[in-house]
Amino acid sequence: MGNENDSTKANRRSFMKTAAGLGVASLSLSSMGGSATAVEIGNTDQWTRAEAEQIKLTDDTTAPVISDNPNSISDQYWIWDTWPLRTRDGAIVKINGWQIVFSLTAPNDLVPGARHNAATIRYFYSRNGKNWQEGGKAFDAPLGHHQWAGSAMYDQTEEQIYHFYTAVSPEPEFRQRPAVGIGASIETGPKGVELTGDQEHAIMGTPDGEMYQTLEQSREQGIVYAFRDPWYFKHPETGEDLVVFEANTPTGSKDPSDPKSFNGNIGVMRATNDELTEWELLPPVMEAIGTNQQLERPHFVFNDGKWYLFTISHKFTFAPGLSGPDALYGFVGDSLYDDYEPLNESGLVIANPEEQPFQAYSWLAMPQGDNILVESFENFRGLDNTSRGSISLDEVGYLPPEEQKELFGGTLAPSLKVQLNGTETKIVAELNDGHFLPSVGRSG
Repeated sequence: MGNENDSTKANRRSFMKTAAGLGVASLSLSSMGGSATAVEIGNTDQWTRAEAEQIKLTDDTTAPVISDNPNSISDQYWIWDTWPLRTRDGAIVKINGWQIVFSLTAPNDLVPGARHNAATIRYFYSRNGKNWQEGGKAFDAPLGHHQWAGSAMYDQTEEQIYHFYTAVSPEPEFRQRPAVGIGASIETGPKGVELTGDQEHAIMGTPDGEMYQTLEQSREQGIVYAFRDPWYFKHPETGEDLVVFEANTPTGSKDPSDPKSFNGNIGVMRATNDELTEWELLPPVMEAIGTNQQLERPHFVFNDGKWYLFTISHKFTFAPGLSGPDALYGFVGDSLYDDYEPLNESGLVIANPEEQPFQAYSWLAMPQGDNILVESFENFRGLDNTSRGSISLDEVGYLPPEEQKELFGGTLAPSLKVQLNGTETKIVAELNDGHFLPSVGRSG
């Protein structure tokens, strides 16, 4: 596989070779609307097997064991993927002293594994960025049977929210379409925050089958696909409105044990009108063909002229012959399309400790000067001591429902401060559960 990866790295696909037949919401380059068109479309980088083979847990990359019982921010709902309301420039919004975050939620009378088919986005607000009060649903009538993760941008001039999310069809299909909801405004008072106003919803795009694998192609391959998690950012140099998202690259493989079936990528869309209702597909910035099948919730942090690209992934999504933990992974480059360098040689930035390998997930990095602040949610702890003895994550569903709920945190985990130093990172502090500090620097 070493030679295959070297060949793949050298044979990155260019935009002109792969961007034909997009079949999405709009989309010739000549039809571009308010966003500038100055992004230089480059080649797709590769996270290679050779790089992933360097993954190892160290003191600098291993999160502290979560030993305290979680302090849930909701009495009624499971909480998992969470993101803050940010400005177009990526700073965390504070309006009249209030911060707002959005979370995937589901009723906590469900067993944890059932939550994905009942996910609804709700908002929470706080004066200090750590004591969160429940607001309500983010949308009255969103697209999809249920909704998965995304991002939220507040336009300070228009005084309205652009909410990017994933519209999902019911289980077992789980067809995924990035969407945007536009029009919510924010009313604040001494006791809280309310989102008001009618919202317009639009699908941003669908897989084209060439750069991005379709659901039907994934069924031939035998492994679940992804086309989700739109993360908005404004290009720091051109000012273009962009999103990155999780997807897969068609490889033609029809064998789920073939490393080429592990085909995760990080895709890009660009807005083609001022209203941000029409978007075009651009080539992926990164692929992990033969390395990893899922590069979830990708996002950027801009620091010292560098583009830090972060994503999360699971132990079970690494290709055969590779091993990596549930973790936050990261890469650094000089532009959107670049030869990204894996942080800490392998890409590993934050891993769960070996004694609690599934204690947290869905890490999100936010700028803090020369550091990043990383939040996540509490996942499963105590799998080494259940009524069935020590079990794997796949066996949780065989436990009694109440025991499943006891093992699942389902709320915000302690935030971590991570030092950035070029291509190296180091965990330097643990903060309160779900602590979102005001931004210092730019995120994307």
